[in-house]
Amino acid sequence: MNKLQPNAKSASFAATNAVFIGRSIRHSLRNVESLLMAILLPVMLMLMFTYVFGGAIDPSGDYVNYVVPGIILLCAGFGSSSTAVDVATDMTNGIIDRFRTMPIRSLGVITGHVAASLARNLLATGIVIGVALLVGFRPAAGTLEWLGALGVIVLFILTFTWLFAAIGLVTGSPSSAGGYGFVLLFLPYLSSAFVPTSTMPAWLQGVANHQPITPVIETIRGLLTGTPVKEHVWWAIGWCAAILVIALVWSMLAFRRRGSGR
Repeated sequence: MNKLQPNAKSASFAATNAVFIGRSIRHSLRNVESLLMAILLPVMLMLMFTYVFGGAIDPSGDYVNYVVPGIILLCAGFGSSSTAVDVATDMTNGIIDRFRTMPIRSLGVITGHVAASLARNLLATGIVIGVALLVGFRPAAGTLEWLGALGVIVLFILTFTWLFAAIGLVTGSPSSAGGYGFVLLFLPYLSSAFVPTSTMPAWLQGVANHQPITPVIETIRGLLTGTPVKEHVWWAIGWCAAILVIALVWSMLAFRRRGSGR
């Protein structure tokens, strides 16, 4: 509960969130290094896998069409992970205590971080796709397929951004939040992002085929390259919806608990 001043009128939900979203976007624009890293790292990985490993993995030269969907999700995941650090910073520097004394819904500060991360990651994703087209990515998707792929990407970014926000709320420092968030960034490497899961050892195939990243990648890959998405799309939506609900509930409970403990 916010500690409102006597007779203070709370700001509306829309107004509060608009202010916090604007605040987070301004912080993102000022943190140029973080924004550049969120773009450059996936681009560098794409170039490395395409030109260094691509010939060995797929001598036909078509590997770029396989790897780009995985790079897109890696870009989204890396960009979302910074949300954990941003939230942890706000939770530990005292600014949240100040927000709680004002006639506003202080949980909006978390919503602001999530919305700014979504905008930042969509920009980075667009740049990564543009570079992919320059290095030979040739999608076979029509308008509907592009819209479907974009929808899945937005859902994935939103889901994992809220998850990273929850991690930022429960960790004790920004460095801890960054460390815990970094663990999740290994999931794309244990999926079909870079090689088919059928090429992995049998025990690892079970992990790769039954974790949330693989169906999301396979759905995006199918939509962009014109291959059947089969049941992957339902698994992708189901995984994202379940994780999103858990992350939202976790974030709200953690935010209230941190507030009541002060």
